[in-house]
Amino acid sequence: MPDRSDDYELLEARLKTLLPEEYRDSYEDVQPVSMGSAGLKFGRDGRVAWDKIWGSFCDLAMAGGPPHRGTLLEAATRADIDLDRGHYRQVVDELCRGVEMATGLAAEPSSISGWIHVDCPSTSMAGWLVRAINMENISAHVDGMILHLPAGPRFRLEKEIKNVITSIAKTCHYWLGHTSVAQHRAIADLFKVMESESPLIQAPFSARNIRTAAFEKLRDTITAKIHSQTGLEATACEYHGWLGVSCLNVRAAIWMMRVMVASNVLCRREGNFIYVPVNPSTDRKGDRIAALVARAHRMARAQRMI
Repeated sequence: MPDRSDDYELLEARLKTLLPEEYRDSYEDVQPVSMGSAGLKFGRDGRVAWDKIWGSFCDLAMAGGPPHRGTLLEAATRADIDLDRGHYRQVVDELCRGVEMATGLAAEPSSISGWIHVDCPSTSMAGWLVRAINMENISAHVDGMILHLPAGPRFRLEKEIKNVITSIAKTCHYWLGHTSVAQHRAIADLFKVMESESPLIQAPFSARNIRTAAFEKLRDTITAKIHSQTGLEATACEYHGWLGVSCLNVRAAIWMMRVMVASNVLCRREGNFIYVPVNPSTDRKGDRIAALVARAHRMARAQRMI
């Protein structure tokens, strides 16, 4: 997409299409303040009653609310899974049970180690959920109508398992309860337009094996390009498939994150850092990610976010 004077209006219109109606004229006023975490509830069988826990949810991170987690929850490595396959199967079973109870969507173990997959009724729902869930700092990957969510043998019931189930319960709540059928159609049309401009860029989908030289080189290349074009620095905190970029303040980070997502790039926030995908398959030279970060930065400055 060319860098034009009307970019702000175009991206704002896209964001308003993506956001539930109650946020459309107020998202600039949403504060990243948490309501607090709901406690677990148990049924008569002693298992967590995942369909009875939540009466309400914090604002969507997509709208500027607090991410569900402060840092990214990643899928386990194959090596970690191999060390405790028995517990890993228990975690996967509980994740699938919880997702189905909390959302009504079918969930199954993935053929890719470290993930479960969730069947969505449409590509637009899966595409919206993957954007929203990543912004809650839970790893997610989309492939058509299949949404993949992370799993690992070290996931604890009251922590990581609950994090995953809460993230999809929260985002499904907003998709199913706060967006209309007409908006679903508008979102589907928007995704088609964005896909025609450039395919969705998301972090590589894998079991987080050892980083390759190609990944390391691309990450360093994108870092240098972003710094050259914006003066922004990368973070020393690394995640597989992600590069963190300092945005100077939280307000700018929230705004730039939303601009990236409205440009068909998965993006998330930790404090005043945004994290963008590093994917040699979909952005081989890193030119698109670097250019979009630079554009978001210029627009943030123009809007006096920085």
